[in-house]
Amino acid sequence: MGALLEAFPGARRALFAKYHVGGCASCGFQLDETLGQVCARNDDMPVEEAIAHLLASQENDAAMQISAKDLQAALALAVPPRLLDVRSREEFEAVRLPGAELMTQPLLQDFFHTGEKTQAIVVYCHRGLQSLDAAAYLTGHGFQNVKALAGGIDAWSTDVDPSMRRYKLELE
Repeated sequence: MGALLEAFPGARRALFAKYHVGGCASCGFQLDETLGQVCARNDDMPVEEAIAHLLASQENDAAMQISAKDLQAALALAVPPRLLDVRSREEFEAVRLPGAELMTQPLLQDFFHTGEKTQAIVVYCHRGLQSLDAAAYLTGHGFQNVKALAGGIDAWSTDVDPSMRRYKLELE
């Protein structure tokens, strides 16, 4: 499962959404297990079906992402996308994209109550995985034009603004 999650970063979300596998302690899996083992102990799910679902989910994830260069172009539009940062407050305060808002619980609540569901939104994190989950969450709640910054702020600092300070988290 560890290698699968590395190859398919959205696999945990995809398996949980369709099969309720991997999202909590009662349905979790170990990184050293195989997909076949996980399928066998979860109602003998057909492995081929799970693989097909993961491949389709990977395509959906790719369609939900925006490159740093494409985001740069979008930010130059007359009506740029709203930037939502899903990293920690400490990361946000250390370095962020211009005009970004830190995704806090109060902002999220306000967003759901007053947010325009068709407004362009780009969500970003450090390396792109959390933002993809956040984009899927917003899309699942009816927001129609949500993208996740592929590679996160790390890709932005490499592909668009090399002067932007880069960092590495201790847990990485």
